[in-house]
Amino acid sequence: MSIESGNAGIRQEKTPFQLYGMPWYFFIIFAVVVLAAVYLGKLPKGMIGAFPLMIVIGTVFGLIGDKVPIINTFLGGGAIVIIFGSATLNTFKLLPEGAIKIMDSFEVAEGFLDFYIASLITGSIMGMNRKLLIRAAVRYLPAIGGGLVAAIILAGIVGVVSGYGWREAILYITIPIMGGGMGAGAVPLSRIFGETLGRDPAEMINIMIPAVALGNALSIVAGGLLNRLGKVKTNLTGGAGSQAQLMRVKGAEAASELNITPEYRKARDTISLVQMGAGLLIATTFFAFGAIVNKFIPAVHSYAWMIISVAAVKALGLFPQKFEICCYQWFQFVMNNLTGVLLVGIGISYTNLEQIAQAFSVQYLLLVFVTVAGAVLGAGFVGRLVGFYPIDSAITAGLCMSNMGGTGDVAVLSAAERMELMPFAQISSRIGGAFILILSSILLQIL
Repeated sequence: MSIESGNAGIRQEKTPFQLYGMPWYFFIIFAVVVLAAVYLGKLPKGMIGAFPLMIVIGTVFGLIGDKVPIINTFLGGGAIVIIFGSATLNTFKLLPEGAIKIMDSFEVAEGFLDFYIASLITGSIMGMNRKLLIRAAVRYLPAIGGGLVAAIILAGIVGVVSGYGWREAILYITIPIMGGGMGAGAVPLSRIFGETLGRDPAEMINIMIPAVALGNALSIVAGGLLNRLGKVKTNLTGGAGSQAQLMRVKGAEAASELNITPEYRKARDTISLVQMGAGLLIATTFFAFGAIVNKFIPAVHSYAWMIISVAAVKALGLFPQKFEICCYQWFQFVMNNLTGVLLVGIGISYTNLEQIAQAFSVQYLLLVFVTVAGAVLGAGFVGRLVGFYPIDSAITAGLCMSNMGGTGDVAVLSAAERMELMPFAQISSRIGGAFILILSSILLQIL
């Protein structure tokens, strides 16, 4: 098909359907080659094999999620289909075990998750307005507290009504869900519970895993639903995509003061391959710095130290503007090209469909649901009181507490189309998660 262009009668061919930035038929050729390597047992180990396979899987599942009605509007679209589609491939052994191991190793042992999150944290913070960052950070912790209190209250009430028990509902469902995921949440929580209650930590973690997994799944779905709500009730959100912002600004003068200037935005959006390389170095160095500080102060997660160090550099204006732009451009490259790869890894390495299925009783599911709902309602309400957009506060201070830590943050923000808010999501998962560990120790003594 062609179209007429102006009076000159110039005929311009219609651009073919694109998959991963290329015409669909080229993508199909590459996909066939990759899958042939997989099923012939010749997929290379390491990232050289993981990258093409995860790109193919992520692109196909992402397309399905973005095109299927209801899923694309209410359930998170491509992000949720990539995660659960990949988990299905693993659970039902639809891919050779060798290919699964390559992807799992790349995501976890080889540190791709850390690499991705380091790029997002550094770039998204450096790309923010400095005054906005300072004003928002002071108000963020009360929003987290609002979500946590509401989740505990609702779970306790439903625990009593359903006969599950309010203590059990709070300790075994709400606290693990709000605890920052598996590695930084359920694992240390199981040890705290085991030592305090005189029970085997392995027994405790088997109780907690279904709650964490179901809470993460419902949080991803809720992220998609809140994104849909924001498109209808635009006054409740600061926007999605590159326009996403957490804090409300009042008046033209305040908006002018807090928003990024057109000159800075133009410089930031003029892509430079050299600057992207510098951004890669800066992001990974900040991650290494967080690990160094964590060695001497292990009570605080290395992610949290990375966030604190990046935010301090930004807030104090210690970096030249050029370095900030380097970080932002690298973050944009990673987010636009590698998010699907990461979501495939989340599905393969962190999403256990069997554990989720085993926990599917009406009573248990209801308690998980009210926990996530409480996180959304409490964080949204308190967020509005302190000057945030309620939908964006509910997503970051609420859902990013009730999801599965760093992996859940990526999935929720991807489903909600708010990757720009990753720094706040990581505050929820890391600093909020650390607070949950302290709170659990206190609650076990009281309850």
